[in-house]
Amino acid sequence: MSAVAKRICAALRSVTRPDRGAHPAAERPTGVARTLAYNRPVTPIYLDHAATTAPRPEVIEAMLPALTQAWGNPSSPHAVGRAARVVLDEAHERVAAAIGAEARAVVFTSGGTEAINLAVKGAAWAGKATGHRIVTTAVEHDAVLNAYRFLEKFGFEVVVLPVDRYGRTDPEVLAAALTERTILVSLQLANNEVGTVGSTADLIARVRAGCKALVHVDAVQAAAWLPIDVDALGADLLSLAGHKLEGPKGIGALWIRRGIAILPQQHGGGQERYRRAGTEHVAGAAGMARALELIVAERDQTVPRVAALRDRLLAAATAIEGVELTGHPRDRLPNHASFVVREAEGEAIVVRLDLDGICVSTGSACASGSTDASHVLTAMGYPHDEARGALRLSLGRTTTDAEIDRVAALLPDTIAAVREGHRLLGPMGMPVLGVIAGG
Repeated sequence: MSAVAKRICAALRSVTRPDRGAHPAAERPTGVARTLAYNRPVTPIYLDHAATTAPRPEVIEAMLPALTQAWGNPSSPHAVGRAARVVLDEAHERVAAAIGAEARAVVFTSGGTEAINLAVKGAAWAGKATGHRIVTTAVEHDAVLNAYRFLEKFGFEVVVLPVDRYGRTDPEVLAAALTERTILVSLQLANNEVGTVGSTADLIARVRAGCKALVHVDAVQAAAWLPIDVDALGADLLSLAGHKLEGPKGIGALWIRRGIAILPQQHGGGQERYRRAGTEHVAGAAGMARALELIVAERDQTVPRVAALRDRLLAAATAIEGVELTGHPRDRLPNHASFVVREAEGEAIVVRLDLDGICVSTGSACASGSTDASHVLTAMGYPHDEARGALRLSLGRTTTDAEIDRVAALLPDTIAAVREGHRLLGPMGMPVLGVIAGG
């Protein structure tokens, strides 16, 4: 076994421990590998698909020819380079077909963050001669908000719009923020932390009625679950990420409407029609294209089944006292269940569930390690102490009924145990003197 494989196995074994959470004999999963020490399944229950997804076997199969045969530089004129170019051109066409676009309008990037930065910074710098006002909302992904903060240092006027309790933007508030100097508006199709699906097409229509600004749509979280037609949406730029689609990491895409000029953000060769320099990740592009094709082909079957599982999970969690659903109760991603758990730390719940072999999160993986409360929840009006009780469970195509049953059964005791620890130690992990002294 290689050193890398050993480290992976060690990480998976770390989700087990002998004194709690073992499956009763009648409930033990079959057909999966087990650790010798704990008689627990090596493969955990994965409910963090909003953070990333495992590449599908079909995706890996689609990538292999570009890794073993068409491995050349697609800009090279010889036979090996031309073979890579064929694979890359096909990937452009397949991604474009999945979103109702032209192949020449798709730019491959290294991921969703680069696609967003290329859209936001590229559009802002390209439009600075006509204006300097750029608008977004308070619940956008950090890739958007931090790009805006960066631009603010260079004289751009940044307007961050408030949202309601569900994380939605009022169209009237957006309309009021638009001026003739507004050059860019960035909106998300669905929120990555609470799952709310916004009325993005309506908001874009308001922008069109109010000014000539370009509109960027962050579809990174939504593309796996919502149909996307760029013409119907009305956007000018739209960003995607392969690893949210059961595709590979290290690949993303930015769709740019024909006739829209942006300023490239990295410089070198003339790849991607001079919009993104650097040798293309041909295998990644092929994998992302295949992942999107499968999602589109299977969406009608996948979405209702996953939504039904999510609804069962929502019902089980919100039946626990002090657990409140976050995000819109109806207009939300079909795989997304998010809550605030009062009188508990979300991180503590995540750790305890991890010990039971269940992988969940408190919110964006990109903000993992931060001690701050979620900027999304605080923007939605949750006090800081409540926002620290955030919990996000995001299902995937492969999530099973048995997995949801297991998680639903564990949640009440897990939350009760974390609350007891919260009561004894306090929200910052320090002993509460009155409790310890019996007062």
